[in-house]
Amino acid sequence: MVAALALMLALSLHAVAAGSEAATASKPSLTRVERRLVNEIDAQNAAALALLEKVVNINSGTHNLAGVREVGGVFEKALGQIGFRTQWVDGSSFERAGHLVAEYPGAGPRILLIGHLDTVFDSDSPFQEFQRTGENEARGPGIIDMKGGDVIIVAALRALSSAGLLKKMNVVVVMTGDEEDSGRPLVQARAALVTAAQGADFAIGFEDGDGELQHAVTARRGSTSWQISVKGRAAHSSQIFREDVGAGAIFEAARILETFREQLAGEAHLTFNPGTILGGTTVEFDPAQGRGTAAGKNNIVAARAELSGDLRALSQEQFSSARRRMQEIVEASLPHTESSIRFDEGYPPLAPSEGNDALLGLYDQASRDLGFGPVTAVSPDKAGAADVAFVAGEVPMILDGVGLRGRDGHTPGETADLSTLSIQTKRAALLLYRLSRRTPQGAEPGSKPRSGDGTPP
Repeated sequence: MVAALALMLALSLHAVAAGSEAATASKPSLTRVERRLVNEIDAQNAAALALLEKVVNINSGTHNLAGVREVGGVFEKALGQIGFRTQWVDGSSFERAGHLVAEYPGAGPRILLIGHLDTVFDSDSPFQEFQRTGENEARGPGIIDMKGGDVIIVAALRALSSAGLLKKMNVVVVMTGDEEDSGRPLVQARAALVTAAQGADFAIGFEDGDGELQHAVTARRGSTSWQISVKGRAAHSSQIFREDVGAGAIFEAARILETFREQLAGEAHLTFNPGTILGGTTVEFDPAQGRGTAAGKNNIVAARAELSGDLRALSQEQFSSARRRMQEIVEASLPHTESSIRFDEGYPPLAPSEGNDALLGLYDQASRDLGFGPVTAVSPDKAGAADVAFVAGEVPMILDGVGLRGRDGHTPGETADLSTLSIQTKRAALLLYRLSRRTPQGAEPGSKPRSGDGTPP
C-alpha cells in the first residue's frame, strides 16, 4: 500500500512540475515549518563542516579496527545528543570493527538511513588529513566515500530536532564498519543492517553516487568475485598439443577467458573482469590479497594456472544465468586439462522497482521546492555495489547516492565540493520530514496518508 500511494503521489508531483522546471528551480515552494527547517540547516552548517573535518582526520581504513570504532564513537555521541538510542554491534565474529546502530522510535513510518564508517585508506596510507584546497573545496581520505554522507545524516537529523520535528519521527540509522571490505560470512556481517530494515517503509543510503548534484541512485548492480583453478599435464614443450599431452594449463586459461568474452560480453548491465592471472609449473596464489607467485620454464608445458576476477549484474536472475554459463565454459576443458570455478557470496543487486522510482520522485520534488532543480536517476551501470542492496528484500522504497558530492573517490585526490553539504542536507531533511507525515506500514485499511506540505490532512 505504501509503495502504491507513494507512486501515485510522485506521478502527481511530476505532472504539476512538467513545463515549469526552470520556474520551480528559481522559486522555492516551502511551508512555514519547512522554511524553519531550512534555516536550522543554514545556522548549523559551520558545525557540520567542523564535524566533517574531525572525522576525516581519524584514519578508519577497514582494517584499522580501532580507527573505525573511534569514528563510530564520534557519530554515536552526535546522535545520542539529539535523543537517539545507540548501540555498537561488535564485529569480532566476522573479523571487523563492527557497526553503529542508532534508533529514534516514533509513531510515523519507519525510515532507515544507511552510511558507513570505514574507508579504503589504511593506517599506512600517506593520505591521512583533511585539507582545504579552495573556498568550497577540501580533500581528504573518505571525505565523500562516505564520511560526508554520514555528516549529512547527522546534520539533517540535528536540524529536524532543533526545529521540533524529530519527536514525531521513527528513524533508525545504521553505519557499517566494513563496507569497503566486508567481513565474512556476509550474512553475519550484514545481520544488523537487515534486522534494522525489518518493518521499514523507506531506506535511504548516503553514498556519494556519481558525483553529479542532479543525480541519485534507484538501482545498483551487485558484485561477486570468482576464482578459477586450472590443472594441465606437465611435459617438455616440444611435445605440446600432442594427443597424450594437450595444450597445458595456460592455454586452457586463455580459452576460458576468451570464451567468456565471446559469449557474455555485450549483455546489458553485465560485466566480468579478470583481475589476476598466474600460470606455470608451480603457482602460489592468495585470492584474498589478489597476489601470488608463479614459476615455470619456457621449455615446460604449464601444469597450473590460477585466475580471479569480478562479476557484476543488475538482478539475481542475471547473476544466476551468468554463473551457469561461466560454469559450463569452464567445465568444457581442453584435453588433459581440468578446471573449476568458485564464486564468492558477494554483494546483492538493488534491482529497479516502482517503489524506488516513487521515492526518487518525492526527493526530486523536495529538491525543486527548495529551488535546487530536478533530480534524476543515474544509470545503474555507473553505480557500484553498496550496503543499501542488502535491504532490498525488506524495504519497498529505496533511494541511494544522496551524499556529499565531489570527485576522485578511492584515490589520494578524493575531493569534496563543500558547497553541496548544505544542499544535500536540506534535500535529505525536507524529504525525511515529508516522509514522516505519511501513513506507516500496517496502518488501518482506508486510512489516508498525511500530506507532505506541512498541513494537516
